[in-house]
Amino acid sequence: MEETIRIAPDILRNFGTQVYARAGMDPAGAQLVADTLVQADLWGHQSHGVMRMPWYVARIQSGACHASVSPSFDVDTDAIAVLDGHDGMGQVITHFAMNEAIKRARAHGICAIAVRNSGHFGTAMYYTLQAAHAGCIGFLATNASPAMAPWGGRKKLVGNNPWSWAAPAGKLAPFVLDMANTAVARGKIYLARQRGETVPATWALNDAGVPTTDPVEAIAGMIQPMGGHKGYAISMAMDMLAGVLSGSSFCADVVGPYQPKERSGAGHFMIVLNISAFQPLNVFNTRMERYIDTIKSVPQAHGVDEIFYPGEIEAKNDIRHRAGGIPIPQKTLSDLRQLAGELGLKAPA
Repeated sequence: MEETIRIAPDILRNFGTQVYARAGMDPAGAQLVADTLVQADLWGHQSHGVMRMPWYVARIQSGACHASVSPSFDVDTDAIAVLDGHDGMGQVITHFAMNEAIKRARAHGICAIAVRNSGHFGTAMYYTLQAAHAGCIGFLATNASPAMAPWGGRKKLVGNNPWSWAAPAGKLAPFVLDMANTAVARGKIYLARQRGETVPATWALNDAGVPTTDPVEAIAGMIQPMGGHKGYAISMAMDMLAGVLSGSSFCADVVGPYQPKERSGAGHFMIVLNISAFQPLNVFNTRMERYIDTIKSVPQAHGVDEIFYPGEIEAKNDIRHRAGGIPIPQKTLSDLRQLAGELGLKAPA
């Protein structure tokens, strides 16, 4: 395994902000994109962390993604809306859409917004947690570039199409679920390549349809769906919402952040529920605390020290990494230094 270097999150965030500002983004947008990447690392999701910083810059520089756009509503009927992102940065478009959905849910109890012509937005839980912190329940689905074959097929066509739910939990860290529909997020295979590691044979097939432990072969091949045909079916459902319903691209027409030159065409779909429209927020929070306590009180299986609820591990990682620094693989640090040199910036130290 490649050695890692620990870097303070503020250093990485400031560097990322400078990077995206130099790439042409406005200060608020640059800071937001940098924060989404650093926050993913804080949660322990390094597959979606600063490793991706050069990828998004390359897409801006090629013109595949626009550094600054003004999203507009193609459909606007109070609790239902369709937002056109005009090929802007997915992080900025999704953050804007979620804030809008929260505002409308507070007025109407519920809001659904479909987003078309956006881009890859990083970690879905970053945005559903916006809703949780606002006293709401948030749902977000997105589509992605082809990662797996339709169940029983041999051609890579269906994205991993991640989705997330988040809700407040009173005095506890929010309940938050963020998952792709493949056996593993593709970014984790890229991370294994960065670290010089192999991957489990259950993660992916090479382009000949044979299980592989080589991350390079896995990236070129097909990732396995989680739970067999069930993961494939759920992934199709998310593409139906994020791609077909939104009026954005779907299946093989979606381009991922790994490709520097083609427009993304990614679409998203979000729902926000105002908890106070269903019951008093303090009652919900108390019930969530009791619900989570009930789950965690189950006797542990052999070799298990603690039962976790969704989002708890990320919350613990966040505290630990803020105190001790984020572990960055040497290959990722080398990529960041190269990016700094190309943009005339001082690399993070």
